[in-house]
Amino acid sequence: MKVIDADNMVLGRLASVVAKRLLEGEEIVIVNAEKAVIIGNKYYIINKYIERRNIGSVRKGPYYPKMPDRILRRTVRGMLPMKKSSGRAAYKRLRVYMGIPKEFENCDIEKIEEAKNNKLKGFITLAELSKHLGAKLR
Repeated sequence: MKVIDADNMVLGRLASVVAKRLLEGEEIVIVNAEKAVIIGNKYYIINKYIERRNIGSVRKGPYYPKMPDRILRRTVRGMLPMKKSSGRAAYKRLRVYMGIPKEFENCDIEKIEEAKNNKLKGFITLAELSKHLGAKLR
């Protein structure tokens, strides 16, 4: 089982690397999901996610999450072939947490170099985005 820290990682790049590893058969745990970032204009990103949440109905969906850990999990899900059994099995091997749970504090926490945020401005964290979507974070 690999433990990956999402602190200051770009959401899409992190999700693509994780999806590839899941399809190869690894079990992956992502911690600090609320600290992952989305690069771009802050207000454009917020409006895009609000529009996505307003599509559809409560009964039929599509269902978009508010919480940072669920947003990251949903992003990885979009990069997996969910109509195939291999994609569904890979998705079950993924666990995402906000913060670092006690059971993973002593584990080796890996940082993915390809997903690091090197830009100094023009980004929003998943915690900020979740607050704009109406999530109640601790």
